[in-house]
Amino acid sequence: MKKVDDYIKEKIKKDPDFKSRYDLIVQKVEIAKKIIEYRIEHNLSQARLAKEMGVTQQYISKIEEGEFSNLDTVEDILHHIGCRLKIEVVPKAHSLKMHPQIA
Repeated sequence: MKKVDDYIKEKIKKDPDFKSRYDLIVQKVEIAKKIIEYRIEHNLSQARLAKEMGVTQQYISKIEEGEFSNLDTVEDILHHIGCRLKIEVVPKAHSLKMHPQIA
């Protein structure tokens, strides 16, 4: 695993935008893990959790694969399983100055 970590660190040094993309992927994986963990602990299928939440089994599957964009539904599911969604907006490392129109 050391080689993968070294590769990621090197890639971040070369491409600052890579870090934000990588961080987003890591966060999506954490969301997926929480939902899967909950289902396993409560012996629930994707279909059963979907029924409880009023979404489709395919939607639960997509979330567990890290493919989601509707944060409201993800937040509802996380709330249902005893978690909450925390979103943080931070400036890019290479553009710490605020845009003049926004400041």
